[in-house]
Amino acid sequence: MSVRTRADLASLPSYVPGRTIPGAIKLASNEVSAGPLPSVVKAIAEAATAVNRYPDNGCTELTGRIADKLGVPVDHVALGCGSVTLCQQLVQATCTENDEVLFAWRSFEAYPIVTHVSGAKQIRVPLTDEHVHDLDAMAAAITPNTRMVFVCNPNNPTGTALRTEEIEAFIAKVPRDVLVVLDEAYKEFVDDAHVPDGVELAKQQWAAGHDNVAVLRTFSKAYGLAGLRVGYAVAQPAVADALRKVYVPFSVNAIAQVAAMASLDAEDELMARCRAIVAERTRVRGELLAMGFDVPETQANFVWLPLGERTAAFNEHCLAHKVIVRAFVGEGARVTIGEPEENEAFLAAARSFTS
Repeated sequence: MSVRTRADLASLPSYVPGRTIPGAIKLASNEVSAGPLPSVVKAIAEAATAVNRYPDNGCTELTGRIADKLGVPVDHVALGCGSVTLCQQLVQATCTENDEVLFAWRSFEAYPIVTHVSGAKQIRVPLTDEHVHDLDAMAAAITPNTRMVFVCNPNNPTGTALRTEEIEAFIAKVPRDVLVVLDEAYKEFVDDAHVPDGVELAKQQWAAGHDNVAVLRTFSKAYGLAGLRVGYAVAQPAVADALRKVYVPFSVNAIAQVAAMASLDAEDELMARCRAIVAERTRVRGELLAMGFDVPETQANFVWLPLGERTAAFNEHCLAHKVIVRAFVGEGARVTIGEPEENEAFLAAARSFTS
């Protein structure tokens, strides 16, 4: 007799990470190409000498540092093993098998996976023709069974971003027992003053009685710690406490905690890197537009090429030129902004694509 597992998992798509091919330039995973700063590497090396001890399960010092940085009480902050794990914890903390999680599509590909694994139902609302969240349609799709709404801003994989007044108007339409989660994995790359700082927006919403707003952020992108996995949620204490209840013990490891704090110490230098990436993003998008590609305005560290049925051919063409992009076959390709020479290699490949 075979071990019985959940039959519904057979229909669950696996998360597809960006490919790694020896000798190729990887622009598929929205990583920051530059390695950790020397000060962060030094902190990691020192922390490695104590890995025989369990990490602080409550991430006490790091939680305090984040709370101080954001100007919120410590009971408003919950840590997790990357923001993707916090996505799953949020579903676990709010939903049963009778409940629904609503999100735009296409958006972060982990949303349907964590929803399905948690046993909840997923409701997908198509993006607009401009590749942006259709907030009116999302509000209309909320039912009495809806427990949570993910709003990825800037959106992954399109890079498009919602403005402050759009999000505020949306929150006003959402029942107060439905949690609105602003997923801000790429917040540090935003240079449009009309795109809100989610934490500041959340504070204003809380003050107005809308306790149903939470924000997710990560150290994986701008802070360059994708390999260590640490993210955080900012929410009202009841939500943050629920997240801690479904937290897998010790899942934010000791080295990740130390590296995150060292990165906060070096934040000015890391944000200068972000500004350089933003400048490259503008250049790359401009060159792609000049080539005739359709590239939505992006506020993330990547660009989106909505190539439709040409996506697979474009992906193979880039691979032939030793450049790895993230292809969503039949829809489009997401391309991370790397170092200037990496971007040049991608642009050369794009320039010679004729399909």
